[in-house]
Amino acid sequence: MNDSLPVQHYVPEQTIQSYLDALLQDAAAELALAEAEQMEALPTAPVLEVVSVKEPEPVQVQVEETVEALIEQPAPPVAVPAWREQPFEALLFDVGGLTLAVPLVSLGTIHALEGSITPLFGQPDWFLGILPTQAGNLKVLDTARWVMPERYRPELRDDLRFVISVQGYDWGMAVHGVSQSIRLDPAQVKWRSGQGKRPWLAGTVIDHMCALLDVEALAQLIAAGAGKDASARLG
Repeated sequence: MNDSLPVQHYVPEQTIQSYLDALLQDAAAELALAEAEQMEALPTAPVLEVVSVKEPEPVQVQVEETVEALIEQPAPPVAVPAWREQPFEALLFDVGGLTLAVPLVSLGTIHALEGSITPLFGQPDWFLGILPTQAGNLKVLDTARWVMPERYRPELRDDLRFVISVQGYDWGMAVHGVSQSIRLDPAQVKWRSGQGKRPWLAGTVIDHMCALLDVEALAQLIAAGAGKDASARLG
């Protein structure tokens, strides 16, 4: 009797395990059958008739004639300021430790910053404000932000000493110091050949270790920056 007890104890466990396996198999089969029936119950997709479409004939473009026409068109002449063609006087001034030279023909008046600049609300960071002068109100440009943005520090505004007006424009450049005027020969200037990332730079003067400022290019940057800032405020 004792020998049969282990058998009686083992058989029920084996039977239960087999039953569980069978349930799992049945459940899998039922799931597969239900999915098949569901697929059969779905509406049959309509058969689309394949219609051959005639490809349009390619447009014949006269590439060679177009290229030749472009080659024959002369490149627009680059306007060179007259002061570059002969020796010229330039003013040296300091902006955040960088010495800049500007042709005197491009400059107006040097104004000492004895008082404070009147700020205007809603203006871009490079616009310091308005400076009252005998000739009228002068818009003051934070020159350092334009010529040396990678080295700019907010405390540079604390040491500004002069504002130099520019001929033909209603703005002036705020600078930290004014040095002297020098006479330069065009041969002394290493003129830049392209625009690059500093369009305001006309060239460099190795003898005086300074950068020659292109006022017209700077004016274009200011106009573009003003338009961009205005669009951002209106958008």
